[in-house]
Amino acid sequence: MADQLREYCGLFGIHNHPNAARNVFLGLYALQHRGQEGAGIVSADGVRTYGHHGMGLVSQIYNPESLGKLHGSLAIGHNRYSTTGQPTLTNIQPLLVDCKIGKMALAHNGNLVNALEKRKEMEQDGSIFATTMDSEVILHLIARSQEPRVEDMIVDAVRQVNGAYSLLLMTKDRLMGARDPLGLRPLCVGRLGESVILTSESCALDIIGAEYVRDVKPGELVVVDERGITSIQAEESTAQAKCIFEFIYFSRPDSIVFGENVDKVRRKLGVVLARNHPVSAEVVIAVPDSSNTSSLGFAQESGIPFELGLIRNHYVGRTFIQPEQSLRDGDVRVKFNPVRGILNRKRVVVVDDSIVRGSTMKKLVRMLRKTGVKEVHLRICSPPIRFPCFYGIDMPERRELIASFQSVGEIQEYLNVDSLEYLSMEDLRSVVDDPENFCYACFNGQYQVPLSTPLRKAVFEETAA
Repeated sequence: MADQLREYCGLFGIHNHPNAARNVFLGLYALQHRGQEGAGIVSADGVRTYGHHGMGLVSQIYNPESLGKLHGSLAIGHNRYSTTGQPTLTNIQPLLVDCKIGKMALAHNGNLVNALEKRKEMEQDGSIFATTMDSEVILHLIARSQEPRVEDMIVDAVRQVNGAYSLLLMTKDRLMGARDPLGLRPLCVGRLGESVILTSESCALDIIGAEYVRDVKPGELVVVDERGITSIQAEESTAQAKCIFEFIYFSRPDSIVFGENVDKVRRKLGVVLARNHPVSAEVVIAVPDSSNTSSLGFAQESGIPFELGLIRNHYVGRTFIQPEQSLRDGDVRVKFNPVRGILNRKRVVVVDDSIVRGSTMKKLVRMLRKTGVKEVHLRICSPPIRFPCFYGIDMPERRELIASFQSVGEIQEYLNVDSLEYLSMEDLRSVVDDPENFCYACFNGQYQVPLSTPLRKAVFEETAA
């Protein structure tokens, strides 16, 4: 399913709990949607650190035996979907290193736009890298810092990087979390009795019965130890640029992200889409699962009944037995199957979160028409994606994005749908409480963190030529 955006990463850390590793396992299980490539957990008992990493889903990597070896009341974990670095076991986080302050583990969600530049500088100075990830650059900067305290070393390091990051860091007795000054990636604080949790989404708190407390602030470093929680403003935050795709696609609808309920925002997307782009049809269906909630909003506002017209196979991994070449739509049929009794001879509204390359949607429309659908009206809960993301979403190059150089009419013709409408930028901004504090770069090319000259040239010059 190469036409879809790839989730980035999920983070979960807990301090002061006798079953720390087990709770991290459950947290990562709840965050599985943020990365299915691999996962890792590192724990500490105040003296030693322990780790277990693997490729695949969380449930495939961990069992009672492996979790039983992760001792201690402190642990952090990471679900991975690569945006920088190859999909190998070496690149599975949390990264664990031994430096002048002892053992330190790091888990990173995001992408640094100056990582390559920093890496080359350090390699010229003799640094040796064990992975191909930009996350390792942060660890090197921390280890090389001349500041006296570990929190000051972290502040020193993050002030040297540009881009998107939510970080979890762990020493033998401390849990720390940090967000970039624009707040591009989410990170929140939770409590479970005397335990403190840092995680990407609040749904990971719910699974262990913890309480959502607040978001880690943009530019903030949170230090958790036996004294409690200490807040340090690591970087000045004069503006925010939270990733709008957390609401459109990435986060679970039952989560609180950036201080707002994802379900509430996602349902508004569908309501506004139906209000401004009405259609005469008999049934509304979602492309599950990310557009389920927005489809309900569309149906509610339009008065058109919502039906489960597409059933998703949730057990499709990243690799599976490929259908024979003669089955043109095999990859779509492995993931989705239409409910013929609902769709046959109907005028159908298909609601989806976004269109990337368009190839998967084209196959899906072809499959629906073979089912006997009379009309297919496509409604997209975001503006056209015209620019790649460099802040942690694994997105194709600009020349591969169907909306970069094709009009809505041309895309409609390519997809063979009876009508196609996208949410406008104005409509998208209307569904959040603070629209000025979000990043919309994938829609308008206004990158909040300046791109390097080669990247900017690739996006705005070479593709335009």
